[in-house]
Amino acid sequence: MDFYVINALRENHAGWSLLRAQNAPLAVSFFIKAFTGPNQRDIGRQELIDHLDDVLFGLREVFGEDKYPRPAGEYLDEWAAPERAWLRKYYVPGQDEPRYDLTAAAEDVVRWVESLSGRDFVATQSRLTSIFAVLKALVQQSETDPEVRLAELQRQRDGIDAEMQRIKDGNIRVMTGPEALDHFQQLTTLAKDLLSDFREVEQNFRKLDRQVREQIATWDGSQGELLASIFANQQDISGSLQGRTFQGFWDYLMSPQLRTELRDLLHRATRIDALAKLDNLHAVTNLHQDWLPAVEQTQATVRQLSQQMRRLLDDKVFLENKRIMQLVRSIESDALGTREVPPSGVFMEIAAQSVDVALPFERPLYEPSRRIMVDDVVVAANDAEVDAGALFSQFHVDTERLKSNIDDVLAGTEQATLGEVASAHPLSQGLAEIVAYYQLATESDWASINPDESQQLSWQLPDGSIREATVEQIIFVRPA
Repeated sequence: MDFYVINALRENHAGWSLLRAQNAPLAVSFFIKAFTGPNQRDIGRQELIDHLDDVLFGLREVFGEDKYPRPAGEYLDEWAAPERAWLRKYYVPGQDEPRYDLTAAAEDVVRWVESLSGRDFVATQSRLTSIFAVLKALVQQSETDPEVRLAELQRQRDGIDAEMQRIKDGNIRVMTGPEALDHFQQLTTLAKDLLSDFREVEQNFRKLDRQVREQIATWDGSQGELLASIFANQQDISGSLQGRTFQGFWDYLMSPQLRTELRDLLHRATRIDALAKLDNLHAVTNLHQDWLPAVEQTQATVRQLSQQMRRLLDDKVFLENKRIMQLVRSIESDALGTREVPPSGVFMEIAAQSVDVALPFERPLYEPSRRIMVDDVVVAANDAEVDAGALFSQFHVDTERLKSNIDDVLAGTEQATLGEVASAHPLSQGLAEIVAYYQLATESDWASINPDESQQLSWQLPDGSIREATVEQIIFVRPA
């Protein structure tokens, strides 16, 4: 990083241009409100305009109408222009409305500006612990001497046995309040950094994808050489350090066992007494859910490579077929032209017919086929103990009837819970009917699900027994 490199960054880097911009406070504050604050990505244009209109309205109330006089849409177009590159504007297949996302350079500026305000509490102990843990894993798992690795494992087992004995003796050491707060802050910081890294990973993949597109557009060689080059580029993407680490993270995140363990650890962290007064404590339970959309969007960028190759093959096949037909028509026209006036001399040479000689001893000797014994005994099943009633006990939950039940209860009140609806119209189809109510609540704008409250629902089976279920509270509101 010498003078020339830094000067080039100052002149060309999108993040540096954001810091130098006249409306940098407006842009950075808006990016925090719309993207980094709620951890949102892939936002539609109209929704983003509504967010920016709210920000502009508040600023104009304080500084006057002349402070930021332009419409919100013009600001978005300026920030997404190639010379700015603070926002990425793109289209999703099947949709006419453009979508927006924050670029990696703009997010780096947002994180840096947020760090300028300082922190009341800086995590130091947890960082040192993390450094030691990573350093130990690096050294121990890179060791090739089996005696050294066995000695280290023995030392770890002795430490675990000593810790278990101390716990049995009643000497249980628990994290103090500052230690728990230290580790919690380190956890949230790493989670946010990981989410912001996805934008840079996706940008790197898009850069590689753009290089392949440019190569396809300017290629003038054979189709086989082009496909070999494209497959080599795709292999370079998946085999690069970026691709291998991202694929490892994706495999880890998609493992059901690891996801269950992560979810359990996050829920247990929210029940720690030393962290009970933190405002953002329960937001930690949704960390893995914030990662999934970001990872899926990055995976979609990688899938575009295979789509480009498929379109390339279709275009190449069409052009080659067209070229073949042109050659055939040219040959036919030339043949018609020479039919009346054949050329002098030898016009065409055709090899004379010949007979292929096959000697009898060249034939292989007869080899009898092997007989394979197949056990074709059919064992008849005892159908007397099979209950076929389950095949005919299927039923359908009528969602229109459930909507009528909700409308009937809301006719006398402004809002009602699912328990009140079930009291007025008892559940006749059990758990399937509860799931149908959940589906109606998630697909409608006049219902909400409160995960912090629960409610008891019960229904009676045909044999007279009672079943109960504890579910999250669903509130239905009368549409305006």
